[in-house]
Amino acid sequence: MASTGKKKIIIINGPNLNLLGKREPDIYGNISFEDFFADLRDVYSDEVQLSFFQSNVEGELINKLQDVGFDYYGIILNAGGYTHTSVAIRDAIAAIKTPVVEVHISNPYSREEFRHTSLMSGVCKGIIAGFGLESYALALDSFL
Repeated sequence: MASTGKKKIIIINGPNLNLLGKREPDIYGNISFEDFFADLRDVYSDEVQLSFFQSNVEGELINKLQDVGFDYYGIILNAGGYTHTSVAIRDAIAAIKTPVVEVHISNPYSREEFRHTSLMSGVCKGIIAGFGLESYALALDSFL
């Protein structure tokens, strides 16, 4: 595939984010990520080559971070529940060169106490949380 000259940015979503639109709509909304992503990609199509990847498997997330972490312009990561538990994902972020913005749809600090700790934050460029799916657009804007 020929390069478009656009900045390559990827959204990487962790566990249970494949259920957006179905899962706890009072917290996560009622729009699927695929529908949201199609709109987001259309809005930013002149500026970036935007892609996304989702997995419920920790090792697959690490593999994707390593795969794109040396030649992409930016990574937007919503590690889901792994945010609070995965030293391995944190280490993968620390090992790559591409900057990572940590994203959360909800505000973890307004939820259960175990969600108040992110193992990712210390190795990320920044954190955006609590703005619903718009958190992804804000993260994308931070790279532009």
